[in-house]
Amino acid sequence: MKLMLTAAPGALLLAAMAASAHAQTPPPRDAATLDTVIVTGERNPQDPPAVADARARLSRTPGSVAVVSSESYEDRYAVALSDTLRSVPGVFAQRRWGEEVRLSIRGSGIGQSLHLRGVLLAQDGVPVSAPDGFGDFQELDPLIARYTEVYKGGNALRFGGATLGGAVNVVTPTGRTAPFENMLRLEGGSFETRRAHLAIARERGDWDLYAAATWAGSDGFLDHQDADSKRLTVSAGRQFGEDREVRVIVQANDLKLDISGTQSLDNALNNPRAPDPYVRAMNYGRDVTSLRVTTQTRWRLSDSLVFEGGVYGSDKQLFHPVPVVLANDYRFWGGFGRLDWTGNIGGLRADAYAGAYFREGDNDSAVFLNTGGANPGFQVGSTLQTASGVDVFAEGRLFVTDRLALIAGGSWGQAERDVDNRLTPANSARRDYDWFSPRLGILWEEADGSQVFANVTKSVEPPSFLELVQTPVPQFVDLDAQEAWTFEVGARGQRGRFRYDVAAYRAHIEGELLNYVIIPNNPALSFNAEDTVHQGIEAGLDWRLIEAAPGRLTLRQTWTWSDFFFDGDATYGDNRLPIIPEHAYRAELKFEHPGGWFLAPSIEWTPNDVYVDYANTMKYPGYTTLSLNAGIDLPNGVSLFADLRNLTDERYVSNANAVTDARTAATNVFTPGEGRSAYAGVRLTF
Repeated sequence: MKLMLTAAPGALLLAAMAASAHAQTPPPRDAATLDTVIVTGERNPQDPPAVADARARLSRTPGSVAVVSSESYEDRYAVALSDTLRSVPGVFAQRRWGEEVRLSIRGSGIGQSLHLRGVLLAQDGVPVSAPDGFGDFQELDPLIARYTEVYKGGNALRFGGATLGGAVNVVTPTGRTAPFENMLRLEGGSFETRRAHLAIARERGDWDLYAAATWAGSDGFLDHQDADSKRLTVSAGRQFGEDREVRVIVQANDLKLDISGTQSLDNALNNPRAPDPYVRAMNYGRDVTSLRVTTQTRWRLSDSLVFEGGVYGSDKQLFHPVPVVLANDYRFWGGFGRLDWTGNIGGLRADAYAGAYFREGDNDSAVFLNTGGANPGFQVGSTLQTASGVDVFAEGRLFVTDRLALIAGGSWGQAERDVDNRLTPANSARRDYDWFSPRLGILWEEADGSQVFANVTKSVEPPSFLELVQTPVPQFVDLDAQEAWTFEVGARGQRGRFRYDVAAYRAHIEGELLNYVIIPNNPALSFNAEDTVHQGIEAGLDWRLIEAAPGRLTLRQTWTWSDFFFDGDATYGDNRLPIIPEHAYRAELKFEHPGGWFLAPSIEWTPNDVYVDYANTMKYPGYTTLSLNAGIDLPNGVSLFADLRNLTDERYVSNANAVTDARTAATNVFTPGEGRSAYAGVRLTF
């Protein structure tokens, strides 16, 4: 196994963990807010009840998971998953433009040049991702999340997930779980940023209501990055006794977003805000209007058995000028059902869940030449892309001793991809995929809630239409499903003043779906690689340095080691896979005063240069950014905060799109990181 630990983060984490083994003081029971809520079996009565319940539920998982509460970023300008998930070890989340993020967990979708593949994105347990597994981020509003669950890799089995990356589930507040009755939030800052958010939460007898509206706009750090978005969420529920509920959630979006495009390495580092004449002339953008309705229930059938289920439908229109103009009309629908059981088998403590997800939908897609005007040019593509899928899954735990649980489970899945090419019928095609993904694990649990776990899981990931129907002229490319076996071992818990969450994994992948750019700012082409390996370490450590009269001082650290490489490939040998940094370190030192104010400087460090091509001939440099977050709680429910980012105005590349060989390929594929910026906000709850 290749292993090169960068000295500073490795030393900090390992030294602190070693010290924690000797700490014997009882865990402090306070209401401190952690960016990443470390999942243990211990319930903290001062945590928000909804977050504590999620923590207890996820602690059953014999693998790496996390819960991120909305309290952890309520005093920051959080606009995308790159802000809310920034301190979850093993998650690479960097903004491209607006809410668009490069999101990768354990190297999932490693070469994805746009949007999302390899991670199931869900809201309230219902997939936001399309039925073919492709997803985007624009319809997610971080201000309407009560908390966010992160299930890495095979630990997403609860959603039927069989992807390499796992699942991210955003949970919406209800009238019962929202920590306020009324909330008004106003924000503004650099690059003409402005945002207003209004939310209400009501509980009347058996009924409850949560409603929220968000309007946001920004000129963006880069040229041609203007954004104007309007979002509305309504959640209404009724209880029918203890732990029995029916709920309807309606979400609507109206988004108008300009796209800045990618740049050359020289421009990204030296002149990042320089206009791109081609991008401006072609008026790159992404306009979305969508409506999504979900009806779901949680119903306790007995003391030991709970049913959760729901159905959903969504309608979305997309107008998307890039080098071509995409005019898509999406219709998605589906449903799920899951039973959770707790009890005994042969006198031994046990629990289990089982269920199924069904999803179907189509994309009526038209492709036009981009003439740079208000209207699309000549039509070059017309397809109806229909996808369906079903996942049936189950997992059970049996405690063979008071501390040791054996876990077994798996999922069976089937997916269909049907492409009706209206302009070129010869390119019409259909592919079916089916698989079985077993899972085995063990979990050791101490009386204080600390845990040690290990598991092995098979993942299977069929290609999405982005890979199968490649542009600019739609044509079908027959690709195999990506398959992998992932081995994972880790530990989490609390010892005295230390909270820790550490996992190591190694995935052997066959047919990894990799992407590469031919035309900058255009959807990438895709291929099945030969054998590849993803391995790494994910570590989070919270160290309470001071807990005394002057205030509370906490050092929060995350470090991720990502070692991804080809394994004897005929073309690329044992080269490193590009795009994801080998080492990523983040630390925040937060001082909280009893008077209600706090100060939190932070550092984000990528120490090594990062390859951009599979041939390993070109890199973009690592970087270090320093930021500062501060806030104060005033009387009558008023809170003020300031979020100051990249204080040294570091010029850096936040992420890039992969190419095959930088010596011969076009390399305008780099996204500049945001320069020095300042945001401020006021929050009023009453």
